[in-house]
Amino acid sequence: MSDSIIKKKSFGFAVRIVNLYKVLSAERKEFILSKQLLRSGTSIGANVREAINAQSDADFIHKLSIAQKECDETSYWLELLKETNYLTEPEFASLNQDAAQLLKIIRSIILTKKKNIANS
Repeated sequence: MSDSIIKKKSFGFAVRIVNLYKVLSAERKEFILSKQLLRSGTSIGANVREAINAQSDADFIHKLSIAQKECDETSYWLELLKETNYLTEPEFASLNQDAAQLLKIIRSIILTKKKNIANS
């Protein structure tokens, strides 16, 4: 999983979140919600990296489960920022689509790992 799609996508998403945070805080003067978004949006990739170095299958699943929760939380902050007019519809749509794709991939990996454990 070291060069996996989830590793690349979660890192790329984190970069986008960091850049959005810069815009939200510097140009749009929004500091509270954007900080929450920054924390959850960058945590996804950090937990994916931890999962890559997991010490057991259970640890792997646990770390990816945290990434899954952080991804869902990130979607929440994106929705809230859109509804409070800090994000435009195109900004929201692009980032939310990426978050939804990450969430699907993470869920799929978790389910596959659980099936593999059950079948072994």
